[in-house]
Amino acid sequence: MRKTGIVALAAIAALALAGCSGSAEGASDGGSAEIRVWLVGTDTPDDARTYLKETFEEQNPGSTLVIEEQQWNGLVDKYTTALSGSDSPDVVEIGNTQAAAFTSAGAFTDLTDKYDELGGDNLLQGFVEAGTYDGKIYAYPYYSGARVVFYTPQVFDGEVPTTFDEYVEAGIAMKEAGTASGIYAPGKDWYNMLPYVWENGGFVAEQQDDGTWKAGFSSEGGIAGLEQLQSVYLNATSAPKDGDETNAQVPFCEGNVGFLSAPSWFMGSLKAEADADTPGCPDTFGKDATAFALPGKDGGAAQAFAGGSNIAVAANSANQDLAYEALKIMLSVEYQELLAANGMIPATSEAKDALPDDAVTAAAAAAAESARLTPAAPKWADVEASEVIKNALVKIAQGKDVTKIARGLDAEIEEILNS
Repeated sequence: MRKTGIVALAAIAALALAGCSGSAEGASDGGSAEIRVWLVGTDTPDDARTYLKETFEEQNPGSTLVIEEQQWNGLVDKYTTALSGSDSPDVVEIGNTQAAAFTSAGAFTDLTDKYDELGGDNLLQGFVEAGTYDGKIYAYPYYSGARVVFYTPQVFDGEVPTTFDEYVEAGIAMKEAGTASGIYAPGKDWYNMLPYVWENGGFVAEQQDDGTWKAGFSSEGGIAGLEQLQSVYLNATSAPKDGDETNAQVPFCEGNVGFLSAPSWFMGSLKAEADADTPGCPDTFGKDATAFALPGKDGGAAQAFAGGSNIAVAANSANQDLAYEALKIMLSVEYQELLAANGMIPATSEAKDALPDDAVTAAAAAAAESARLTPAAPKWADVEASEVIKNALVKIAQGKDVTKIARGLDAEIEEILNS
């Protein structure tokens, strides 16, 4: 079992208890400073970044704002080190599944009293819950993006499947007919594994009456879901068995993919110009690309993973007041409308009218109604950082015994969550 995350988070907690953190009120002198905002990946569009920097510097003369982009891979370990040090960033984006680890460790400033000012009941309540610990709000919603299934009529021109089993069957049929990946399913893409488990009646992990956590990949539904996933790995995809979802637009733009499940903003990757740093294919397979909500076992929308992020003020930021001013801009209707225009579900319902009026957004809205989060366990981030789920899925993709792998995975998850 991996210990680094747990040790570093303990260090954060110790600093918080020692009085190095506090509320946003009066925690700095409000003077000028350089505010460092950590955003993760390329999801936040350039126009939103520009708006944040220019608006902050206009509203806070003499201060500057610097955006420092981080990567999702290795993020938990990097944050546990950075947030516990004296050179902490001021405002951070954190994945909604990772938030509980940091809120429970005292890594973020308590912003409970800012709830109404930051949007109140108009905010995404599931993400408010993800950023809440022991009745206090430490991390607020940033954006959400339900996963939808992308395809292009140039590759798949049949009837859109209406049940989960039909979806799998169509993917297998495409592979047999010559499409390299009827369903694009790299072995380490655990986000898109979850609907297989959930739709077959399994679960990830549930808290018991005594407070301990029980993992459910080896439950009856979990096994059924992982066996169905293994049939996709073996019969419906040519994606790397040890690969992840990074740059999935590459095989799609080569015309080698029938169905590809990704967040709604993936369309931006497909529409990116061919000479962009990360090129898309706006004139070929991305031109007519569209999407549908992954169908459930009995129809309707499947229980898919609700991706997205929270934002927070770092407890060890030396500039609490200014950091809060930056966070407040990020939750403003004007800023959130910029995210919405790029296909992200905004943190506040007041910005939803800026969402594009197209098939992908409609599919995302349908998917969001049934979307689910990972367990709100304080140590869930350590499960992610350990990569035990990814490692198990690679073995399943290689055709190894599902039941044995699932039992071993549950044991590893329970050891981490209950340690």
